[in-house]
Amino acid sequence: MSSLNRPARLNRALLALIGLVLLATGGFAVATHFGKLRLLAPDTPLVPGTARPPGWVWYVVAASAVIAGLLLLRWLAAQLARKPKTHTWRFATEPDRGTTDLAPGTAVEPFLSDVRTYPGVHAAHATLAGTREAPALALVLSATQEGDPSTIRDRLDTHGLPRLRQALDLETLPVTIEFRFTTRTGARIR
Repeated sequence: MSSLNRPARLNRALLALIGLVLLATGGFAVATHFGKLRLLAPDTPLVPGTARPPGWVWYVVAASAVIAGLLLLRWLAAQLARKPKTHTWRFATEPDRGTTDLAPGTAVEPFLSDVRTYPGVHAAHATLAGTREAPALALVLSATQEGDPSTIRDRLDTHGLPRLRQALDLETLPVTIEFRFTTRTGARIR
């Protein structure tokens, strides 16, 4: 993965750091409680005073912990969701004469080579997901500072995507495009 998506890296790093701190804290508390660590006495109170809080406080604390845990699990799941699931396409018009299998990466590589030559495109990545009956293309384009997303999109709609649909013998191909912007500039002609 390129370094263009710095916020996602920061998210994952912070999530990992928070998880490690919570695991270490929980492990320390459990080990101290069961007497495996002798740094603190197991019967030492955490706060001064011996009065117990009202009963409703425990329910609020438990509900808050469950909600925080579920939110953090959702955040973790969002970090792991990267690409749609791909399937090998099988062409079997005459099964008795053989079949042809097409890997999704092989199918989109010529398309990506073409898209990378578009003015304003720094890098291109694509995933051809789904089956031949229900295909979907997820396209991530990194544009240079001079790149115009609407011009790139028009070029895709008039040139790149029709050629890909023709090559794959598809009537329609749903496409999602994510534009990312890089600090690099395009090639300059002098």
